[in-house]
Amino acid sequence: MHEKSGRKPSVLFVCVHNAGRSQMAAAWLTHLAGDRVEVRSAGSAPGTEVNPAAVGAMAEVGIDISAEIPKVLTVDAVKESDVCVTMGCGDTCPVFPGKRYLDWTLDDPAGQGLEAVRAIRDEIRTRVAALIAEIDAEGASKTRAQGPGGRR
Repeated sequence: MHEKSGRKPSVLFVCVHNAGRSQMAAAWLTHLAGDRVEVRSAGSAPGTEVNPAAVGAMAEVGIDISAEIPKVLTVDAVKESDVCVTMGCGDTCPVFPGKRYLDWTLDDPAGQGLEAVRAIRDEIRTRVAALIAEIDAEGASKTRAQGPGGRR
């Protein structure tokens, strides 16, 4: 149950199989933002397991995604998210008014070796860090706009 005011922002990462890019992005956001942001990930055609190269690449930076399971993209997941970041799934993500949509063009780690996946992991970290900065800035500007006491 979410209250419109005072609730933390939520981000949904979507890729085709929810086995590589979106799993790494969700893990980075959780790692870098802590509990300041609600994090979801899903796939338009989820795979059966998280890509072992993605698991290995994230383990190298101290983040364990080995227990994650690919999840199917649902309309509710999109509705409940403030920001939806797609990664190669095109038009399969439902669009709702008032949501922010980003499309990150990233190589698909499927079938790639650990060295290639490291580069994808690092690019995702950079983009997630920038997204966190944007979310923090938006939250700060909303707080300032509301004035003392948190309400306008």
